[in-house]
Amino acid sequence: MRTEQGSPITFATTVQAALPLAVASSYLDILADYPFEERVGNSTVFAEPAGVVAAITPWNYPLHQIVAKVVPALAAGCTVVLKPAEDTPLVARLFARLVDGSGFPAGVFNLVTGTGAVAGAALAEHPGVDLVSFTGSTAVGRSIAQSAGRGIKRVALELGGKSANVVLPGADLARAVNVNIANVFANSGQTCTAWTRLLVHQDQYEEAVELAAKAAAKYRPGDPASPQTRMGPVVSARQRERVRGYIEAGLAQGARLVTGGAQAPADLPVGYYVEPTVLADVTPQMTVAQEEIFGPVLSILAYRDEEHALEIANGTEYGLAGGVWAGDEATAVAFARRVDAGQLHINGGQFNPLAPFGGYKASGVGRELGRHGLEEFLQSKSLQF
Repeated sequence: MRTEQGSPITFATTVQAALPLAVASSYLDILADYPFEERVGNSTVFAEPAGVVAAITPWNYPLHQIVAKVVPALAAGCTVVLKPAEDTPLVARLFARLVDGSGFPAGVFNLVTGTGAVAGAALAEHPGVDLVSFTGSTAVGRSIAQSAGRGIKRVALELGGKSANVVLPGADLARAVNVNIANVFANSGQTCTAWTRLLVHQDQYEEAVELAAKAAAKYRPGDPASPQTRMGPVVSARQRERVRGYIEAGLAQGARLVTGGAQAPADLPVGYYVEPTVLADVTPQMTVAQEEIFGPVLSILAYRDEEHALEIANGTEYGLAGGVWAGDEATAVAFARRVDAGQLHINGGQFNPLAPFGGYKASGVGRELGRHGLEEFLQSKSLQF
């Protein structure tokens, strides 16, 4: 992951490699007592494999996304054709070697490399594929859903996000802002669940901006091979220009530059580096507050009251994840229940690989991880007696 995707070595070790191991291990526990057969009245209901699965994975967490699809699909009894992102095919080849060495019969697991527009599209349209599991952009997800729909095949789509981190009055503002900075700059901002919108009450707004500036100063881009580096490059030149374009658009629309910017880091003229950027005075209608940037850019928005905060939080086409902070858990939970998102972290709650992962609205359909992730690859058959 360090050499292919640019993850700093510490992040690559503790997240990019460790998370897939935890997910794979979790399915061993789930399989130990999963009821593939149950009695319901005068019926016996069997959970059977969905069939042939096309797993199309992205480049930002290349091994994790492979494991999150392939392991439960194989556990369900499906056969799998994996098409990894063209930017990170080497991790997939290493994974294929492990599968090959584990003794699976030929044809149970298959690896196909190529571009999404060619290989991915062919898999989505292929009549021999029963289920398409795709993680990537919402635009591509819509195209895959259309192709799969023509063939009446199932889809599981984990798509984009524009997650809001809402800090309610009474919360620990300093902790909320510092955790938000760490969240949005991890993996150089290339995370679909990143809290790219920080929502703070107008009375605490400037304090939050100052806290964000201080926290962001700890994240300097550098050599991903160094254990001291907290932020590496983005994955490609195309992605770098995309992120810089969003920063420029935000400034052109009236955002205030707190730190960072669209220019290349002065000490890193070579490489796909982007300055960790914080934008203030962002309004909900700005492009940087509506569209997924997929880079190290945080937008800070002010709200008047709780209803206004909820309106802003729900005011995009996405609904993947987010955070809620409050002085007491009950207040945070009450607000979180009203947010249109599939996963919300309460006062900095940790990611749970056993909990269902997926989004509302244009962030996708279906769920990954845990029992829900296994059940995406199963179908039910009822026998009546």
